[in-house]
Order: sequence, then structure tokens, then C-alpha cells
Amino acid sequence: MSKQISCLIVDDEPIARDIIASHVSKIKNLEIVKSCSNAIEAFNCISNNKIDLVFLDINMPEISGIAFAKSINKDIKVIFTTAYRDYAVEGFELQAVDYLLKPIAFERLLKAVNTYFDVYNTIESIASKTEEDTDFMFVRSDRRMQKIDFKSIIYIESYSDYIKIMLPNETIVTRETISAIEAKLPKQQFMRIHRSYIISIKHITSFTNEHITIEDKALPISRSYKKEVLTVLKKY
Repeated sequence: MSKQISCLIVDDEPIARDIIASHVSKIKNLEIVKSCSNAIEAFNCISNNKIDLVFLDINMPEISGIAFAKSINKDIKVIFTTAYRDYAVEGFELQAVDYLLKPIAFERLLKAVNTYFDVYNTIESIASKTEEDTDFMFVRSDRRMQKIDFKSIIYIESYSDYIKIMLPNETIVTRETISAIEAKLPKQQFMRIHRSYIISIKHITSFTNEHITIEDKALPISRSYKKEVLTVLKKY
């Protein structure tokens, strides 16, 4: 695996966060985006960053890890970290990758991460095969399911729970999250550059470190996506 896996640590105990961060720093292809002390801080992080994997404590004040896991995008995988065995069944019912009991040894966390890699590689393989076979998607718009060819999409813009899909001669508006639409798009053709924008790579006319221009419209590259975006674009 060559892709960097973006990780989030969520635990109200500073020492627990430090231990997990230390373990994660030793594992190739894992990158800690942020270490959060509560679920509210973690929600904000997920809203502004692409997160693949969360190391999540269960017994936290205000919003529990279980409640947090139920509320986030199902594409984000969770490894629970807790001092209590009582939550194990509920954790696995949420299809958690693993359930780690504190104190967490490096070898045990590494085993959980390897389980995640197995899951991730399987999902990527299935997605790759699906992308090869499909060149369109359906979205609900104006009370009907409308077919949209991937090659016709110029870019996609998010407005809360709605998105605009910009096509050459029309704009399709659908009630959907941008993350849900992103999951349907072939990764070789599209790229998320901002929490509110996905662009078609072939429609790019120019780019800088701050913006991508598509048909004379400059779209911002957010700080959280910049490294990945520029890495991809510089390969062309």
C-alpha cells in the first residue's frame, strides 16, 4: 500500500492520546491529522479534513464514542480504544475494525491496523473493479432518478445537504452530501480539493498552490487537501 491513511485520535485522556500517537508514528503509511480530546472537536476535524481511520475512545464526556461512531460517515473506519470490556459487543455491532483494551501495547495496535489494511485493500479492489465497469451514476433530481455520465461532469459544489453537479449545458441539483457523491465517483477521474468542491481532473485548465481553474472559474484548494491534490497534479 502506498497511499497515506489519514488518522484521527479521539480520547479525553492526554496520556492515552500520546500513547496511541506514539504507536501510530511507528507504522508506515499512517498519518495523524489531529488528536482530539472530545467528540465535538473531532466532528469539526472530520468536517474540514479527509479522514480514513479513527482511533476512538468510548467513555467520553458529553458525547460517547459509540454515539460519535454512529453519526459519522460509514466510509470512515473505527478502531475503538477503551478501558472497559462492557462495550465490546456494541462496538463490533457498529462494524468497528477492532476493539482495543487499555493499556494498549504497540503489537496489539499494529494487529488492529493490519486488520484495517486488509479491509481497506478489499474495498479498494472492489471499487477499482466497479469503476472499470461503470461510467455513469444516477442521482435524484426533480423527483426522478437522472443518469449522469462521469465524463460530462465538470465539477461538483456542495451547499450543506445539497450539491450542484456542473455539466456542460446544465446544472443538476440533488439532495445529497458531497462525501456520498464522492464515494460514487471514479478516483482516477475526480479529486476532492475542498470540503465543498470535487473537480474533474480532465477539465482543469490551470492550477496554482491555492486554486484550480476550470473553464475560467477559480476553485479554492483547502489547506487540508493541498498536499494530496498537488502531489496528484504534479504527476501529470
